[in-house]
Amino acid sequence: MTSPAFTTCDLCDAQEGDTSGAFRVLPPVFRDFGAGRAFCGPVHTLRAPEDNSRVREAVNSPGEGRVLVVDGGGSLRRALVGGNLAVAAAKNGWAGIVVDGCVRDVAELRAAGIPIRALALMPLRTDKRGEGQAGEPVRIQGVWVRPGDWLYADEDGIVVSAKPLA
Repeated sequence: MTSPAFTTCDLCDAQEGDTSGAFRVLPPVFRDFGAGRAFCGPVHTLRAPEDNSRVREAVNSPGEGRVLVVDGGGSLRRALVGGNLAVAAAKNGWAGIVVDGCVRDVAELRAAGIPIRALALMPLRTDKRGEGQAGEPVRIQGVWVRPGDWLYADEDGIVVSAKPLA
């Protein structure tokens, strides 16, 4: 796979004077648990309160080059994405996954070939209660991320924009 034509540092430099709130930077708390490459795409949001039912639905649907942003509320108690879901996301054309929460099956996540950023590893899976919402604005580590925003992630960080930048 070729490298995307952006760096988050260059995007931040280019947007330095933006005071509109259209360009946002996520805090540097996310770790790489997936394919370890840069990724970008339009955002699809999910709210998943320690229940990955909506995550499973999303990754089993066509990703169409989008980035799945999962609001797990920063919980460190359960993993919202594991190896099976990562394989499904890669197979269905998702560009990457960002989880404000935990993931598990790290060897399987890396082998799936999809970039994944999350807060931490946790071996406990979630309960399946059918809870959560898709396609609504979410707050990820205090930063608003909306469906249709563009997310750019590389080794330097993660930025979100209301419009495509690169």
